[in-house]
Amino acid sequence: MTWLEDRAVAVITGAAVGDALGGAVEGWTPEQIEERHGGRVTGIVGPWYPNWRDARPIAPYHKGDGHITDDTLMTRAIVEVYAKRREHLDAFAVAEDLVPLMIGEPRWVPELESTALLLQRVFLAEKWIVARLHYGHVDPREAGVGNVVNCGAAMYVAPVGVVNPGDPRGAYAEAIDLTGAHQSSYGREAAGVLAAMVAAAVAPGATLDDVTAAALELAHDGTAAAIRTVVDAFGGTAAAPASDAEERALAWKVREVVEPFDSVGPEYRQMSLDARRPSRTKSIEELPAALAFVLAHRGDFRGAVLAAVNYGRDADSIAAMAGAICAGLGGAAVVPAEWLDPISEASRMDVAETGHLLAAAAADIVRADRERAQARLKSLDGLDAAPMSLVDSTGTAGTVSTVEGS
Repeated sequence: MTWLEDRAVAVITGAAVGDALGGAVEGWTPEQIEERHGGRVTGIVGPWYPNWRDARPIAPYHKGDGHITDDTLMTRAIVEVYAKRREHLDAFAVAEDLVPLMIGEPRWVPELESTALLLQRVFLAEKWIVARLHYGHVDPREAGVGNVVNCGAAMYVAPVGVVNPGDPRGAYAEAIDLTGAHQSSYGREAAGVLAAMVAAAVAPGATLDDVTAAALELAHDGTAAAIRTVVDAFGGTAAAPASDAEERALAWKVREVVEPFDSVGPEYRQMSLDARRPSRTKSIEELPAALAFVLAHRGDFRGAVLAAVNYGRDADSIAAMAGAICAGLGGAAVVPAEWLDPISEASRMDVAETGHLLAAAAADIVRADRERAQARLKSLDGLDAAPMSLVDSTGTAGTVSTVEGS
């Protein structure tokens, strides 16, 4: 495989593995997770409730047993839009191509154990995309305003980093534009920053320092403050946790560091009254928490993903973000086949194939970027070389001359 293909497969599979492992324990605390599973989760586990269809009527989903969640389903849909367009995406692409996929193309949904529309699986904050764009005919660039502010856009935005390899600023700008159709405030900001970190991670020779530098350079407001605090707390980690006790201490420290920026509050399923409302000072919890686990484990995929899984709360999205960053740095080989293969089988999805699909689109996008960059450089060089000229009424250019008395 080419470098780009390897990294595309890595990011997609790495995120999907984190998503599937974390989905089984989403919404719970580290203590509850250990009690339920007889210790820390170290791989694929079964659903929290054996009677998963009826236990939570608002979310009758078969999480666990290697099933990917809506994070990966939405990621797959974005990849399909890239594969169709073969160009950078914006908010209008969401309206014109993503929404039709969500409402018009049935696909296997592992958590429902049936073929269904993507719209029928995603949660309310993602159903917003269809309500606003398909039914409300809102300007796609503004459609995210009014939605609950959460990690819904950041959870599927990693492909934006892959199509902007080595260009965090370009990835940030594209993600901010794209996700304006879905999110606002710090939910949209998180999507931009995650895309930037993935773009930094997949560049040849990239290091963890490059990833953190991209986040620190581009983030704004509460997201920037949260990331800066995380980097200060965990950026100098010399050695990853080496025992369960150290992992527990890490989880508590991550929560302590991130909590001041998180609007959800201490009880994940009983959110505070100002939870998920627009703010200049808040951040989604998932992004800085994911970065904290990546830093604390020095970019090690297995360690960072399992730490995110056992953290609980929004574990699937946190682990998916951590998985995307670590796999982007390390390549497809760091994603354990012992997890990926059964997850692909249980989810009835060739997850690696999604990575190959993204890689093919990314190759065309990067090729076009290169051609535009070369043309732009030539144009810029011409600004210094060409003499000043005017265009006369016939449309022909003439050299400017000084006329006495004019």
